[in-house]
Amino acid sequence: MSNFLVITAVGDDRPGIVNELTKHILDGGCNIADSRMTILGGEFALILMISGNWNSIAKIEDALPKMGDNLGLSITTKRTEPRSQKGNLLNYHVDALAIDQPGIVHQVTEFFSSRQINIESLNTDSYNAAHTGTPMFAVSMTVNIPAEQSIAQIREQYLDFCDSLNMDGMMEAVRG
Repeated sequence: MSNFLVITAVGDDRPGIVNELTKHILDGGCNIADSRMTILGGEFALILMISGNWNSIAKIEDALPKMGDNLGLSITTKRTEPRSQKGNLLNYHVDALAIDQPGIVHQVTEFFSSRQINIESLNTDSYNAAHTGTPMFAVSMTVNIPAEQSIAQIREQYLDFCDSLNMDGMMEAVRG
């Protein structure tokens, strides 16, 4: 039976961090089951879920504080279970794009939260528009909509919501 450990790490960005950390996980007899890695400002951030037998997970768990010190990473860990599918859910990809302003993420997440729709993943990006240099903000996420809800109604409400905030919005089924 596999055991699972979630590892989060943040530290100064530099080449080789991922290589060193993943080598440690492989050498410890574990496998990376899921991961997210990115650079935020000057910081490298990652979230990994590793799997392995109880002994292998425990060894990695014990060695990570020293590994974090050696790599200049602040590392935290948490044991977890495999994700279970809750109910009959439909996966949709949702985007919003607008002139950057405070509160966009909160407003978009509130729209879905108030309808009991779970956000599975969320990514944001700030950039300057190509020709004008206007500060822009983009939100991209995957949501899980309960199958008993009307997709057409939610999509219409979402697009109306985006229009009310002067945002471009999109919502489409995740294929596959």
